[in-house]
Amino acid sequence: MNSTRERWASKLGFMLAAMGSAVGLGNIWRFSYVAGENGGGAFLILYLASILIVGIPLLLVEVSIGRKAKSDVVGSFQTLAPKKPWYLAGFLGVFGALLILGFYSVIAGWSMYYFWNYLTGQFFTVPEQGYGAAFEIFTTSTAQPLMWHAIFMVLTITIVLTGVKKGIELANKIFMPALAVLLIILTVFSLSLDGAMEGMRFLFQPDWSVLGNPSVYIAALGQAFFSLSLGVGAMMTYGSYLSDHHKLPGATVGIGLMDTFFAVISGIVIFPAVFAFGIEPDSGPVLVFITLPDIFSQMPFGGFVGILFFLSLTLAAVSSSVSLLEVPVAYLMRVAKWSRKRASIFTGMVIFILGIGASLGMGAWAGFTPIGQHNIMDSMDYIASNVFLPLVGLVMALFAGWHFSKKEALTAADLGHHPVGNWWYILVKYFAPVIIVIIFLNTLGIL
Repeated sequence: MNSTRERWASKLGFMLAAMGSAVGLGNIWRFSYVAGENGGGAFLILYLASILIVGIPLLLVEVSIGRKAKSDVVGSFQTLAPKKPWYLAGFLGVFGALLILGFYSVIAGWSMYYFWNYLTGQFFTVPEQGYGAAFEIFTTSTAQPLMWHAIFMVLTITIVLTGVKKGIELANKIFMPALAVLLIILTVFSLSLDGAMEGMRFLFQPDWSVLGNPSVYIAALGQAFFSLSLGVGAMMTYGSYLSDHHKLPGATVGIGLMDTFFAVISGIVIFPAVFAFGIEPDSGPVLVFITLPDIFSQMPFGGFVGILFFLSLTLAAVSSSVSLLEVPVAYLMRVAKWSRKRASIFTGMVIFILGIGASLGMGAWAGFTPIGQHNIMDSMDYIASNVFLPLVGLVMALFAGWHFSKKEALTAADLGHHPVGNWWYILVKYFAPVIIVIIFLNTLGIL
């Protein structure tokens, strides 16, 4: 299997695909409202520190395991630790990818719906009932959200079944530069608004008083961990398509820095606009789908800005969804010996079915709350993000730090003769596991 395994056409192709995996709704949507809820500038500093100290070292772990084993997330552990239970974490990664994409694709469908309505001019002006009511009517209906969910999944499946080079790599070579250009154009629009500098001060001028709140540290660590797509197996799977001559440290640092760039540039797009129109920065998840359209309607060329913004959001969503779909697809291709086309279509159908529950949970099945007061979508998010991802991330850190010898770990990561190798090994072996356990216990409400 390994000798005929697909390969990236270039190291740049891998980096763009990995960036595409990391840069998604979490950067443009989640980062902005989490930063808004946690004080802006001080949170940004903690987030950047978390990326450098925890995120990039763990990213290097995940990619190095995949490249060394040349297999999917389950097969990598089975190859490197035969007859030992490490591989069970791989199954958590596969199930986590299915769950996340199950609800993620529904939200991405919302983004496509908004893009279409801006493209046709429907959202250029405020709907009669207002953007908030329009959003609620759309998300709680049955047919429309499922139609956009289906369209989004067909696009994702088509890219994945085309292959690593001609599908995933080619798509990201188009999407990521396009996304960067779109966000830079949006930044110019946002910074031209009266009152924009107040938003910039919020994002870049720290309010040190928020550092007295322990939850801000946890939020920054959690955002860094999840924004890099760690713990779901996507980076391990992508790493398995790398040739041994491609060096990992520079690539993973580049991915981490570019992921951070997209998050920060998204904040520069959103916060100046939010402050220019007197909106509270801690508006939460509704910031993108209700608050921003309301702002766009009051901006010069707001309709055009809406087209660019939701096109950006959709491109980011597709690049991430492709990597999530690839995790179970790669597993089925190895275990069931299915063709890429068959595995992609089958897995995509399973995810579409999961998405039906997530979508209807906003409306017709809103009364069904699997976990506490969480609806179906929130329950899927809770299990995947708060249980599966931290556990898989913890296992990867323990695997590199405690199963591998120090020499094996450094060699796998291309740090055998690098001056930062010892520091990386200490971070991965001791520091990262403690941080992940803290995040895990906090999200479960134990800390």
